Amino acid sequence: MIGDTESPGGQGEQCNGRSSAGWRIRLQQIALSVGAAAAAAGATVASKPGTLAPMPRFSAQRGWLKMPKRWTMGDISAVAVDRHDRIWILQRPRSLSAANRDSAAPPVLMFDSQGRFIRGFGGAAAGYDWPTTEHSLAVDAANHVWIAGSGRTPGSSGDDMLLEFTDQGLLIRQIGHRGASGGNRDTVNLHAPGDVFVDDTRHEVYVADGYGNRRVIVFDTRTGGFRRMWGGFGGVPTTEPAPLPRPAVLPKPIKDGEEPMDFNGVHGVEIARDGRVYVSDRNNQRIQVFTRAGRYLAQVSIDPDMPSPVTASGMAFSGDRAQRYLFVADFGNNALVVLDRQRLAVIGRIDRAEDGPALNAPHLLATNGKGVLYVAEVAGRRVQRLTYRTD
Repeated sequence: MIGDTESPGGQGEQCNGRSSAGWRIRLQQIALSVGAAAAAAGATVASKPGTLAPMPRFSAQRGWLKMPKRWTMGDISAVAVDRHDRIWILQRPRSLSAANRDSAAPPVLMFDSQGRFIRGFGGAAAGYDWPTTEHSLAVDAANHVWIAGSGRTPGSSGDDMLLEFTDQGLLIRQIGHRGASGGNRDTVNLHAPGDVFVDDTRHEVYVADGYGNRRVIVFDTRTGGFRRMWGGFGGVPTTEPAPLPRPAVLPKPIKDGEEPMDFNGVHGVEIARDGRVYVSDRNNQRIQVFTRAGRYLAQVSIDPDMPSPVTASGMAFSGDRAQRYLFVADFGNNALVVLDRQRLAVIGRIDRAEDGPALNAPHLLATNGKGVLYVAEVAGRRVQRLTYRTD
């Protein structure tokens, strides 16, 4: 952990050339310290005894978005719901074929709760660096729209910035600059971030800075200033490059004590009403849970035995007050994984094999307070609207 003095000092520097024995010792130390801290805070580290939440069932709606006929959408990377129950979508016009470029819709699109188009904005303009690869968006309580990109083509500048706009598309702030990343401990620039979450109660924006970097970083929404950052298990962000994901074959089980100590593909970040911060570590096929200060609490594996190693992507909580469910997009295996959030236990999967909706590269997710789950599908170029089934 690097940052606010209110935050614990983290787990210290990570060493190069770590051995399996070193990992085991390190994890034993973490388990002892985390267990004590979690007990004091009343946090869940292991599944509580008792009955897990029942597996929910959904009905899928496709084609519910009413786009202007003159426009075509490309790859859809993100979806968000604001406090007025309006739906926001981020899509990639440059992913369209040359024949469809003239009809490309704006990157940012707003719809009402029934899917009726309201307005759109975004794209390259003077005064800010627009992402080369639109990736994520969040909408805060002031209706400000936060946008990040994941472009990082070798030999060219990366999407090392975060943009804040009004809901009319007027720039408020840019944090960081294109091609300016100073690495995983840079406190000004990002490097191809994965996801964004705005904590309105604390005036903070959390960024899963995980395509080019390997960390979670937090900025002040009022000033754009750096607050804190951390790596896997709440430690100081590593300076080592990320390893490649495992080959796309069924893996051998990870032995106890050999879990990767650092993030690899930090893709999603969400904060529950109880203050727990959930971080999806996609290429490590897991979710880790922290306090707002970055203190590690627990982790859970997401589809570690499925063919694709690219699993834990976007996340969303159910709309009930207790946020009983945690939904996780398994991007590579075309499914949603459903967890009992309080117990941090997997209770089922939503995919075609389980008589669920067909999914095509589910990426980032959103929910409203009325039992609706929205799924942005990159390859599917659509947002599916899933509603609870009671039959």
